[in-house]
Amino acid sequence: MTKQHTLDPDWAPEAVVFDCDGTLVDSERHWERARGVVLRGFGHAPGPEFAERSKGLHYTECGALMAEVIGRPDCAEELAEQLLAAYRALVARDPSPMSGARELVTVLSRTAPLAVASNCPADLVEFSLESVGLLHHFEHVVVPEGPIRPKPYPDTYAEAVRRLGSNGENALAVEDSVNGLRAAKRAGLRVVGVGARPSPDALDLSSLWVRDLEDPELMAWANGLPPAKRGRSGAAFEPSVPPPGGPPDTDADVLR
Repeated sequence: MTKQHTLDPDWAPEAVVFDCDGTLVDSERHWERARGVVLRGFGHAPGPEFAERSKGLHYTECGALMAEVIGRPDCAEELAEQLLAAYRALVARDPSPMSGARELVTVLSRTAPLAVASNCPADLVEFSLESVGLLHHFEHVVVPEGPIRPKPYPDTYAEAVRRLGSNGENALAVEDSVNGLRAAKRAGLRVVGVGARPSPDALDLSSLWVRDLEDPELMAWANGLPPAKRGRSGAAFEPSVPPPGGPPDTDADVLR
């Protein structure tokens, strides 16, 4: 396990807030492909640097970035809508949780109320979580809307913790992107960062960094937490059966 610090074995969070894409759901590959599908439709092939620039962005910001890349700033809204449609099609046909996500979420749900803070639209987050069988564990899904600004602003994390009846200093965030880490840190949460290749900034923002959610030390800490002493703060979502299907083969299949 790569880590800068560690989680206090005597500390038990009152609330836990997860990011969704790349943390709970193996979706970054879908976002990357969706961006490629849309950009190729405009005659542009995105390179690796574009994937890095777009990771963790709100989908409208990603639409604006794609519009900038193709030299068509007037198309930002259209590109954002196409991006969402392509991503939804990919997730529906090939849903997959991140390694260890089901196990960690199940364990932590017995010790504290859970929420999700994401930069994606709420219906898309719920759709993604339901597709991998995780939605029923979460009491709230908080996304940018109204006065709630997207990550890296702290709003989604601060609001999620508030809805769970806690505060930042007594809550834990689990995140994979630098924008998300900054948001959680600014909201006062302790942060577990997750991913194979953390940047220096990511390590600096994290209380703990793990390669994936199966990390033995992280799971040992979670399993050692006491059971929740109070009831859940609200009704959980009810999951439905994940949609069938396999991954689409071509760009045309995605946009169909």
